[in-house]
Amino acid sequence: MKIAIPKERRPGESRVAASPEVVKKLVGLGFDVEVEAGAGLGAAVTDDEFKEAGATIAADEAAALGDADVVLKIQRPIRDGDDNELAKMKPGATLVAHLAALTDPDGVKAYADAGITAFAMELMPRISRAQSMDILSSQSNLAGYKAVLDAAAEFGSAFPMMMTAAGTVPPAKVFIMGVGVAGLQAIATAKRLGAVVTATDVRPATKEQVESLGGKFLVVDPEMEKDAQTAGGYAKEMPPEYFEKQRAVVAEHIKKQDVVITTALIPGRPAPVLVPEELVKTMKPGSVIVDLAVEAGGNCPLSELGQVVVKYGVKIVGHDNVPGRLANDASKLFAKNILNFLTPHADKESKSLKFDFEDETVTGTCVTRDGQVVHPMLKGEGN
Repeated sequence: MKIAIPKERRPGESRVAASPEVVKKLVGLGFDVEVEAGAGLGAAVTDDEFKEAGATIAADEAAALGDADVVLKIQRPIRDGDDNELAKMKPGATLVAHLAALTDPDGVKAYADAGITAFAMELMPRISRAQSMDILSSQSNLAGYKAVLDAAAEFGSAFPMMMTAAGTVPPAKVFIMGVGVAGLQAIATAKRLGAVVTATDVRPATKEQVESLGGKFLVVDPEMEKDAQTAGGYAKEMPPEYFEKQRAVVAEHIKKQDVVITTALIPGRPAPVLVPEELVKTMKPGSVIVDLAVEAGGNCPLSELGQVVVKYGVKIVGHDNVPGRLANDASKLFAKNILNFLTPHADKESKSLKFDFEDETVTGTCVTRDGQVVHPMLKGEGN
């Protein structure tokens, strides 16, 4: 069975869906691994490193994809133009990637029409044994870390308190909005840099996590927050009255902050607005907002995808693909997530993958099979 790792072709994508360590393990499971030439260069991984791990190097994308039984990618395939990756894949092939399935139903339908068995890794169930397969968590962890570094780079003052002969530099005040994986890492990183950190989230269970990292939790409405989390651990969409209360509490707090990092995302929906324009106007000149939800519409409506802009004296950072800004580590973690997903289904005798379609990690991520859209959240979409 041939596993192909092509070069990512979507603009701004520097990651690769394999690492030399993962290639070595896939080869050890009996698979032939073929990596497109130059696929890892954006993540500082050379062709020679892949070859030493046991992969063969394909001259181009067509050579890598043409006879591949399994295709591992970071982002969903391009479906049009000269770089039509889907057209280069053979019917019956298996695709494993972040497919943005909930927001790209036409793409899901296209995989079904092409006869591709597609697994959307972003739909991995939030169950304990699937934690090592969760690409959202691994990539968000790095995004939270990088968000703080980006904020520190844009902020015109120091993060830690400094006592010098010339006077004392006060610590930066950092406010994290949304305490998922990215938010928790942002709290930990900001604390390590010496900032005074506060955080808020609709899920009350995050209060203890915030405090365990040395941050202070900003409560909005304890009663409404009791029912703010799904069984899978995601934030629910809150009613309008909650956001009214949140704005009132945050409005007083935010005007005193130096850095605000927003991380709130709701799967398959636009990101909630947490820092509207009127709040930006109240912030101190020179303060910084880092909007990690900019690709989903943004937690701040003034943020611009892929840009750092200044509005009302406030720097608003809207970098896209933040994990890709740490491409080497992000690639290693993403590749390990995929390896952990595939390994239980590797049949050593036949040297092939035999997916157990009674396994929650399989049924939870499989979006197309046998020419049909099969995921319950997507059936009927894209027609």
